[in-house]
Amino acid sequence: MKRILVIVTIVLMSSSAAIAQSTEINWMTFEEALAAQKKNPKKIMMDVYTNWCGPCKMLDKNTFHNKDVVAFVNKNFYAVKFNAEGNSVVNYKNAEFKNPGYKEELKNRRNSVHQLSRHLGVRAYPTIVYFDEVGSVIQPISGYMKPKQIELYLKLFQSNDYKNITTQDEFNTYYKAFKGEFQE
Repeated sequence: MKRILVIVTIVLMSSSAAIAQSTEINWMTFEEALAAQKKNPKKIMMDVYTNWCGPCKMLDKNTFHNKDVVAFVNKNFYAVKFNAEGNSVVNYKNAEFKNPGYKEELKNRRNSVHQLSRHLGVRAYPTIVYFDEVGSVIQPISGYMKPKQIELYLKLFQSNDYKNITTQDEFNTYYKAFKGEFQE
């Protein structure tokens, strides 16, 4: 009887660990994602956030912990979290980006904007910047999105359908025809 309880406990613990693991996106740094692309090409999804941004926290809690979003992102993208007002030094496309105006005492309030944020065209938070398999920017998309809303963009960029959309009318047609599968 003890042996059965031990086996059941081990099975339940491993199942719980697998479930917990499956609800987390595998976040990495931008440099790690760019290096990983060289070994196994995948697109990059970069969550550009700030510490003080309420919608950024909602995106993390409500969208980036959704099981459908987690599974799709982990399978099809390298996921990067980037603090748009942080103090990191980032090397991208043979250039170094930093935040020369950063003030440590403001780390949880509005701070100076990181050079990479400006370079990527980020003007609001949160913004998700999508990159192709060689690290070139596809498109930044600003604003808080629920799982069903972000699904459209994840699948649009992952499938390369965006390459066939050149006008607002073509995007509207794509949007109207899109059948989402993610649960809220």
